[in-house]
Amino acid sequence: MSRIVIKTAKQPFILPPTGKPTAICMCGLSKNQPFCDGSHMKTVDEGADAVYEYDDKGIREPLGGCCGGNENSCACCTQKDD
Repeated sequence: MSRIVIKTAKQPFILPPTGKPTAICMCGLSKNQPFCDGSHMKTVDEGADAVYEYDDKGIREPLGGCCGGNENSCACCTQKDD
């Protein structure tokens, strides 16, 4: 069964120095969990109020269709069929 994990951080958590720098993934996109691999750079232009889904290749799509569930925000949802 699939599950949705919501991550809101757009940068890693840096552990206090213990010899070598260590960063823990906080965005959920790293392929090297629990460690950061830089994948959070894909999140820098995410909308603050939007929810996104990333596929296995790291391609982002808003949840809820083309407008991320906000039906007043994009042309595909505001167009009315005559």
